Amino acid sequence: MFRRRLRLSAVAGACLVVAASAATLGAPAEAEAAPADEPAVQVTIDSFGPTAPKPGEPVVIKGRVTNTSSVTFEEPQALACIDRTRLASTAALDAISTEQNIPISERDSCRNLTNDEQTFQPFDQPLAPKETVAFTLTVPWKEWRITDHTGVYVVGVAFRGQPPNSSRIMAGRARTLMPVLGKEPLTRPVNTALVVPLRHRPTQLGGKNFANESLATSLAPTGSLGRLLALGRQHQVTWLVDPAMLDEIRQLTKGYVVVGENGQTTGTGQAVATTWLREFDAGRSRGNQVVLLPYGDPDVASLLDSGDPLKKLVGQARTKTERSGGELAPGFTNGLSLEGGAAAGRYLAAASTGFAGATADDLNLVSSSSWSTANRPVLTTSPVYDVLTPEGPDQAVRTVIANSSLTTGGPDPETAESPLQVRQRFAAVTSLIAAGGKGTASVVVAPPRGWDSDGRATAALAGSLSLPWIKATDVAGVVEANPRPLSTRAPAAAKSNGVLTETQLDSIRQLDDATTTMQDLLVDGNALPEVMTQALLRSTSSGWNGYPEEARRFTAIELGSANQQLGKVHLVNASVDRGLRKEIKVNLAGSKGTFPLTITNDTDWSVRVGIVVSSANRSDLKIKPLQTAVLGPGQKWTPRITASAEQNGLIRANAQVTNADGRPVGKPQELLIQASQYGSVGWILVGAACALLFGTSFVRIYRRVRTERRNTAAATTGATTDADRTADPAHDRPEANGVPEAQAPDASLKEGVGSKDG
Repeated sequence: MFRRRLRLSAVAGACLVVAASAATLGAPAEAEAAPADEPAVQVTIDSFGPTAPKPGEPVVIKGRVTNTSSVTFEEPQALACIDRTRLASTAALDAISTEQNIPISERDSCRNLTNDEQTFQPFDQPLAPKETVAFTLTVPWKEWRITDHTGVYVVGVAFRGQPPNSSRIMAGRARTLMPVLGKEPLTRPVNTALVVPLRHRPTQLGGKNFANESLATSLAPTGSLGRLLALGRQHQVTWLVDPAMLDEIRQLTKGYVVVGENGQTTGTGQAVATTWLREFDAGRSRGNQVVLLPYGDPDVASLLDSGDPLKKLVGQARTKTERSGGELAPGFTNGLSLEGGAAAGRYLAAASTGFAGATADDLNLVSSSSWSTANRPVLTTSPVYDVLTPEGPDQAVRTVIANSSLTTGGPDPETAESPLQVRQRFAAVTSLIAAGGKGTASVVVAPPRGWDSDGRATAALAGSLSLPWIKATDVAGVVEANPRPLSTRAPAAAKSNGVLTETQLDSIRQLDDATTTMQDLLVDGNALPEVMTQALLRSTSSGWNGYPEEARRFTAIELGSANQQLGKVHLVNASVDRGLRKEIKVNLAGSKGTFPLTITNDTDWSVRVGIVVSSANRSDLKIKPLQTAVLGPGQKWTPRITASAEQNGLIRANAQVTNADGRPVGKPQELLIQASQYGSVGWILVGAACALLFGTSFVRIYRRVRTERRNTAAATTGATTDADRTADPAHDRPEANGVPEAQAPDASLKEGVGSKDG
């Protein structure tokens, strides 16, 4: 019974699951499409004019409404709205609420205007999903119902409609800033320097080889770099330029090839690059200031946070720019641009000083967004500050602080970067600065990195330089107009503030090691090919942020090129094939011995090399150190390696070519050393054999001498003893020992033996 109930319960549960699934799958389309949140539309303001109306002037607002929900709105209409709180300071602008935590239907900071039919526009048809309709609202001045005082107001356009089974609601809204030029005159002009960044991630792989066509595409008139460059034709701007990019563009003008996975193709951007470069030079001739970044636009924070050896690359990049400025043309300003956490004192101090070629005219540009709102320096009069940097050799660094409020846009975050919003924000902030004091005020506008992908917002800023209270200048003019800088503390920052990943940094370390090894290998370190230095600095670029695969490929190609150069200095001794590896075989006879190794230099430069031999499997191998030697291009060197080993057997060793500093050059070559020598037992046996040999020889010699003396004595006396008579007469005869007996001498000779004369 229990088992049957259990089965029934299981079957019932399964049925419930199936039924629930069927209910979900078979639900009506309307229920499936029903939005989880409130129905909403997107309101976009495309046109607002005049930018800064005077009391009495009507305001025309044009834009679009797009139904981004899945329901249809009945009786749709667009209505102008306003927050009648007058904002009289830049701090008040920064404090405008975004109302992101309030449902759209309950946001009431922008009150609708409905007294005049021009302030709202009903649409003829219901607004269906994904449908877009345009609106034009003309607001008479009196409908704003505000005072005639100078200030800034938040105005906008709201959308109202009736979704199914609901009453009319506000389903969308867009706001902007409206500066009003009221009865109070603007008391001072605002010197404004617009900084236009001209940067692009590296694409040159060395010489005529490029990774892709992205740089050439960007240089076209419709590309981002083409549009930004065009701003210098009608307006005075300050260009912020990566000199590595200029080098790449110059190569494009000479012709290039794109290296891909399927081979090489001829580049198509030669004419575009030539035109762009000509326009750039013309813009400089018109007086537009050029500030050169550290070569390659390095990620300063990542390199300095990484410590040795990468942190030295910041100084190398700055030194390279100092030299590039002098080589390319006079009149460049060398500078540094930091933003966010990268503007902390430890970065600013290290990157602005301590490198070869640093001058007092170098520019340090920092964004005010690096400081928290509470600690942000006051920028309503001057942007030139001495930033206190106790972490560095200099206690203060002369710095130009760009006012980030001028590029904030808004007040709604979702439309903050639209060109219209940026223009209105700029006009609002600068008008309040112009109305807020006496004397001349100066501001610097610098779009943050990655802020304006298509250049339209920057173009809106450039157009705003024609506002009546704006006096366009460059950064050099701002610095000159503010000779007495204020002081402020450097911004606080997190522990790590770079944009390069740890994987990218590891690749840069490998490339740096190969480049440094090559430079130390050369007799003249200054002869290192410039393309190797350029490649190393390009690998550190902040422009790689967002392009990890391109960064990986770039560094891998450059590392392979550096290792190829190092491989041209190598051992050339005959080797023995061991499958996948090759070994050099040498014999070592005796406790000590020598063997030759030959190094060849196939590079185009003179190098200083050494050899280090180390055992891979034994500790008794001793190698006498060698002095380094200089090899010219194409030369060889064959030193004799003095080695010793205490035991017989096969020794596996590695022969490594090194530079003057002992760094390995290329890959090591395996050696097989056969040690053949006598041990202690062997030496005892050798000694015993020698003793036996010399001992037996001595006994035989002694016996022969004694016999000869005895025979001589017997011949001299002529007497015969009893012993002689009894002795065997054949005993001492030579033939008794197997030696033939010599013939008897003649009588005359016998007579001479033993005589005085004999």
